[in-house]
Amino acid sequence: MRAGEPIILTQNLTRRFGDLTAVDRLNLSVEAGEIFGLVGPDGAGKTTTLRLLCGLMDPSEGSARVAGRDVAREPQAVKDRIGYMAQRFGLYQDLTVQENMDFYADLFGLVGGERAELEQRLLRMTRMEPFRDRRAGQLSGGMKQKLSLMCTLLHKPEILFLDEPTNGVDPVSRRDFWTILYQLLKDGITIFMTTAYLDEAERCYRVGLMYRGKLIRCDTPEALKSGAENLETVFVQTIQAAE
Repeated sequence: MRAGEPIILTQNLTRRFGDLTAVDRLNLSVEAGEIFGLVGPDGAGKTTTLRLLCGLMDPSEGSARVAGRDVAREPQAVKDRIGYMAQRFGLYQDLTVQENMDFYADLFGLVGGERAELEQRLLRMTRMEPFRDRRAGQLSGGMKQKLSLMCTLLHKPEILFLDEPTNGVDPVSRRDFWTILYQLLKDGITIFMTTAYLDEAERCYRVGLMYRGKLIRCDTPEALKSGAENLETVFVQTIQAAE
């Protein structure tokens, strides 16, 4: 990365699908060590933004740099530095927690003592040690998300991209998940997440409000509220003003 460069930087990032502009001239920067929340209704362009930043699709216009790399010209270099957790549970239902972790550890080329130590630390951090021999298909929704997160973290990413990670998860599991995220921040990982829960967005360092492909406001939760009772009120008022 260039000296002083944000760890995530977009300039007029745009993605079209035919006549639909899913992401419309997005200008955004995220600093290293930050937890950034992207909030918006279904169809706002949040998931498309994440996929663009992860190098999983090419922009129609504009550019994005992640961890000092251009996502369009150097997608593999970007993927080597990030972890991406999609909305849908994508692990192997017939394998146990431990077997899923071992499979991904093999993919990432982790061996020996470093591998065993990392797997054990992740199991402790997520409180999944008692369930290491349980098949993934038999886990609760919250436990599945924890397993997905553990497998995403096995290659020690610099940046973690999470697409609505607690959607449909019970309140206790949501609380546990946030405890884990704050621990990851202490470990120096930058977190970029989308969420449909505005109360969760208030836990982020900064929040971007997205609507119809556009970033309509971006600031700290405190600055966004600025006298309003909560972010939900701010978001509704901002959308109404944008229409």
